[in-house]
Amino acid sequence: MLRLTKKLLFGIEAVLDIAYNAKARPVQASAITKRQGIPKRYLEQVLQALVRAGVLAGQRGPKGGYRLARPAESITIAEIVRIVRTIEVAPDPLTGAPASALGHKIVRPIWIDLQTEMLERLGGLTLAELVERAKKAGVEAEG
Repeated sequence: MLRLTKKLLFGIEAVLDIAYNAKARPVQASAITKRQGIPKRYLEQVLQALVRAGVLAGQRGPKGGYRLARPAESITIAEIVRIVRTIEVAPDPLTGAPASALGHKIVRPIWIDLQTEMLERLGGLTLAELVERAKKAGVEAEG
């Protein structure tokens, strides 16, 4: 089930921060933590999952950090959501045995349909579009 969790929000915010603030140098995790207030314990886990999935590229060393592995136009928010969901530890209540016939035949299908619709909508929303929204909202970029 698609739940709005801290880790999910932090993942989207971190990738958006990288897209918005990356210039000639990669964006350091400490800079993301400072700007977005994302605790480092969440951030590193999320960033590493995004690197493994090919959304981000990591660069080691004192001037290292993260940058987008692909153009922002080719990264959808649904892709980020799917990746971050793989590192969530809470069990998905939709995968367990149904508690009742009403739950199984009526309630769960509603949530599954809503989840599908949300992921479809997020699949049509790219990181580049969020960058444009941030510019229009007057969010200052660093770097």
